Amino acid sequence: MALKIKIAETKVVLCNLLACVVIFYSVYYVVLCCCFTAFRLQMLDGLAPFDFKTAPSWINPYYLVLLMSVEITYFVSGLLFVLVVEEWVWDYAITVTIIHIMITSVVMSEFPWMFHWWAALGSGLVSMVCGGQCLAYYLFKDNFIYPILDDF
Repeated sequence: MALKIKIAETKVVLCNLLACVVIFYSVYYVVLCCCFTAFRLQMLDGLAPFDFKTAPSWINPYYLVLLMSVEITYFVSGLLFVLVVEEWVWDYAITVTIIHIMITSVVMSEFPWMFHWWAALGSGLVSMVCGGQCLAYYLFKDNFIYPILDDF
């Protein structure tokens, strides 16, 4: 089974990862500000993207803003990651999510054990990967790597 894959250099991967992290947090803060404005709320501090301690409630506008912003951010970031990393969206999406979890733990000084936070993060990650991969396939379908199964 012949599978020819060109592996990118470490420097390229790290530059792409840095670009994806910058895209992710830039989109996050823009979407967060738009959501706070739409709900006519004041952003209390810049820690909103890392807030996992807000109790989940469908009638709490602050929680709804946090939930909507994380979901929209993940979807839009997945589409923008395609422009940077082409078909490797899932790999960078998972890595950026792990970085986000680590930063959240450091900023909030504890590990997020709240189920609602993980559910929002997981559904956002799925939308990021699915949306990004669909766009990547549409844009780069001639460049995708398919294994040759003749010898299988």
